[in-house]
This record gives sequence, C-alpha cells and structure tokens, in this order.
Amino acid sequence: MNVFLDFEASSLADRSYPIEVAWVFEDGRSESHLIAPAPDWTDWNPDAERIHGIARETLSREGTPHDVVAVRMVEQLTGHALFASAPSWDGKWLSALLRAAGFPRHTLRLKDTDIALRATAEAILRGVVPPNRLEAVVMDLMACANATNAGSPAHRALADACEERHVWQKLRDSATSLAEATEDQP
Repeated sequence: MNVFLDFEASSLADRSYPIEVAWVFEDGRSESHLIAPAPDWTDWNPDAERIHGIARETLSREGTPHDVVAVRMVEQLTGHALFASAPSWDGKWLSALLRAAGFPRHTLRLKDTDIALRATAEAILRGVVPPNRLEAVVMDLMACANATNAGSPAHRALADACEERHVWQKLRDSATSLAEATEDQP
C-alpha cells in the first residue's frame, strides 16, 4: 500500500535531525510523533523553530524517544511503498533516525511522491489511452494534481503528509474519471 510520509527537522544543516514524523496510508490511516532527540543530536536552528513552531524543550518534554519512534516506523511501514515530496531531505532524516536506533539506514526507503502519481495514473489508464499518448496524458494529470496543491507546506509533518495523500487522491480520481469517459466513447 502507498504511504505518504513527512519529517520536520532541527535545521537544514548537515548535523540536523528529525523532530517530528507523520505518515498517512492511502486508506487514510495515519500516525504522527514528536521525536525526543537522541543524546548526540545537538543541532538546533531558531529559524527552523520559527517555521515549524516546535521548541526543543517541547521535544524533550513531550516527544517519544527516538528509538521507540524508529521501532514503530519499522513495524508499521515495512513492506509498504513509502513516498515523500522531498525524498532527499526526508530520507536523510529517516536514515538519521534509523541509525540512532540501531537499524541499518536503508531499513526503510523513500521514493519521490511523483513516482506514486505516475504509477497510479499509468495503472488506471494503460489499455484505455493509446500507448503513444499515455505519457503525455499522465504528465498532464500530474501537473494538474500538483497545481491544485493547497500551496505552501504547513511545516507540520501530519498536515504535509496528508496534503501529499490528497494530491495522490486527486490524481487517482482524475485518472479514473478520464478512463471511464474514454471507455464510454464509441
């Protein structure tokens, strides 16, 4: 099953670390966790805090221990297709979380959400749209789905992961409508 994932982080520096993670399954099930920093996670940028609104003290007081979050992610997400809108950044923080908890860094792997969009549209339209037009139609649907995105990210993990799922749903629904309309034509 497709799962849309997002992290918030201490900064964008090399030594940044994840402070919040959320994921949403394509069926709507979701989880969100504030992450208490590992002992050697010391990077902090006040500008990043102003963007996401999460204080380091909040993480220490209310966050779930990093290793508990990592175990939960592995338990819940193994075997699913994981997608993020910024897989290089989110992958960096996923790797930091997994390694800090003693897992190999590639225990879970992220792909770009555009891969999920493309695969979904192609699966729905293959055999309905002529092969020589499929790529163009899929690209148009992806552009439309991304253009109707709510705008700038909320910079909270659950809201941003939900928005990724929403874009995927819009593309899926548009592709389904197009397939039904095409099949109804003589």
